[in-house]
Amino acid sequence: MPPWPDIDTIMFDMDGTLLDLHFDNYFWQQLIPKLYGEKHGLSEDAALEFMHCKTTEVQGTLDWYCLDYWKEQLQLDITGLKNDAKHKINVRPHVEDILLELKLSDKRVVLVTNAHPSSLAIKMEHTGIAHYFDQCISSHTLELAKENQGFWQSLQKLERYDPERTVLFDDSLPVLRQAKREGIKHLFGIMQPDSRKPGVPIDEFPQVDRFAEILPSLSTPN
Repeated sequence: MPPWPDIDTIMFDMDGTLLDLHFDNYFWQQLIPKLYGEKHGLSEDAALEFMHCKTTEVQGTLDWYCLDYWKEQLQLDITGLKNDAKHKINVRPHVEDILLELKLSDKRVVLVTNAHPSSLAIKMEHTGIAHYFDQCISSHTLELAKENQGFWQSLQKLERYDPERTVLFDDSLPVLRQAKREGIKHLFGIMQPDSRKPGVPIDEFPQVDRFAEILPSLSTPN
């Protein structure tokens, strides 16, 4: 349970934290290799290997998350394809329960994602959860990925926050580690980002299995 009385700002990641990561895993590991292979006459295995090599080259950088970069590299309409497949985007269980409670509180609730602005827009429009947030921020605005040195300090340009009184929920271990290095005190991972895959326990940070278990109302004394 986060120490809610000691927290002024709540930051949420999007994919794998608020939204089921199954959509992104399906999109990048199945749909895009399939379409790229069909376009260039490659076998399924060859297309998968090509995508693995290309993503490995830029993993951990802003390009890894950039739809414009992948459009250029693959010659595919990545934004259009995401829009076509948006029916597969799902909000994780109990997410709206905790977002509603936080919206009714006096705390700042901020979405901070590595997703490209086009992807952010598609997912917010489809899920209808944007109204819960005081601000939705794509890391592309700061030209740094969340796991890059200096991101959380640079974030102060867009969202003033006290790291000692901030909690971050994120399914990415590199992101949590970088946030810790830059002073964010309260950090939580996500037990099962993809509902179709087993949970991924980690030892470094407490993990949320179900948001229903950490609702602020549950920590209020009777």
